[in-house]
Amino acid sequence: MADKVKITFVVPEKLQQDMRQQIITDGYSMRGKSHWVSEAITSLLAMPNFSDFVQFGDEMHGFEKAETIVVSPELKRTLDNAMITIRRDHPILEGVQSRIIRTSILQRLIRS
Repeated sequence: MADKVKITFVVPEKLQQDMRQQIITDGYSMRGKSHWVSEAITSLLAMPNFSDFVQFGDEMHGFEKAETIVVSPELKRTLDNAMITIRRDHPILEGVQSRIIRTSILQRLIRS
């Protein structure tokens, strides 16, 4: 099995609390956080208009909490390709990888 890829991103404290609560509610335990977030990323990136969600869905402020997840090399490649798409569609956005992850978490929380 290929090595996992570690990704660190920042979130507002409220989003972190909501995410952790939902992970437990969904039956994953905190050890399953990376799996839960990976599923959220996969779900977001499967949407044809994911790039617009990332642009519009990231009006958050106060990124005081760092989170780390580990993902498969395949998901990291998918994430890298999504970052290229978003930068092409919305060239002025910064912190694109973190934006994708935060939007993924938010979308999974909304749809739960």
